[in-house]
Amino acid sequence: MSENLVQIEHLRQYFPAGGFGKNKKYVRAVDDVSFTIGRGETLGLVGESGCGKTTTGRTLLRLYEPTGGRFVYDGEVIFDVEKKQYVDMLPYRKKMQIVFQDPYASLDPRMTIGDIVGEAIDVHKMAADKKERYDIIIEMLRRVGLNSEHANRYPHEFSGGQRQRVGIARALAVKPEFIVCDEPISALDVSIQAQVINMFEDLQEEMGLTYLFIAHDLSAVKHISNRIGVMYLGRMVELADSYELITRPRHPYTKSLISSIPIADPKTAKESKRIVLEGDVPSPLNPPSGCRFRTRCPYADERCAEEMPIWQELEKGHFAACHHIDKCN
Repeated sequence: MSENLVQIEHLRQYFPAGGFGKNKKYVRAVDDVSFTIGRGETLGLVGESGCGKTTTGRTLLRLYEPTGGRFVYDGEVIFDVEKKQYVDMLPYRKKMQIVFQDPYASLDPRMTIGDIVGEAIDVHKMAADKKERYDIIIEMLRRVGLNSEHANRYPHEFSGGQRQRVGIARALAVKPEFIVCDEPISALDVSIQAQVINMFEDLQEEMGLTYLFIAHDLSAVKHISNRIGVMYLGRMVELADSYELITRPRHPYTKSLISSIPIADPKTAKESKRIVLEGDVPSPLNPPSGCRFRTRCPYADERCAEEMPIWQELEKGHFAACHHIDKCN
């Protein structure tokens, strides 16, 4: 058994965007991203909309076929694009699951809750008979705070928070080891968000789960994550221990994100300085040369336009990609 359950190396995901031959264009949604996730760990992945977080999660599970890179799961190579090495994903669907962002769009409105949760049990033949199937479904619903009465209802009879719980129960039904949580709280009320995050933590403790927790809300991610990775325009710009990243960010983009976290204490909030970035996020269809962040960075110079910054370990476990780490800190 390897120490890291998930190991990603130089992951790339490009989507065709028109043109022919040499003029063919691609949206570089994920461009050379590498990270590992240890057993029982939660890695948070943050960044503004369109930075490639969701695409990263879906490409890992091969809901999108990767353009490049290598993914090793528990010592087994799931895909290695350069070597044209791919495995049959069906046995790994039991081990790797996803909780989708939109609890309204991710559930089939024509299926009962029991059938939604039971579908994966049927596909993987996990129940010997109907009674065992029913028992597994009720057990999964109970784990997420629902009960047996809910099994015969339809998605339209539930609130957003309850629907998301159904989505989580569906993911848990095959007893996975690794779950990609794709912004599972962004569509929920703030009061419900805290309940769902606490539930994720309890389930992790009970079932020994490993999470890739994708979100754009840093204040939520810092509570559940052991480590946090920050993405900008398809690339990882910083990765560190959760507390370390929040208290000692090194990359200018991370600093801006952290300065936007609301502070409950009015006195502290007044003293804290908000770092507002100028301009808009460039198009991933035509990203800037060199450093992707240079068009909005206060420290950018000619070198930033010419060279892509190297992904380097600044301190033990703290990685960043920036030419001017010393200037920023």
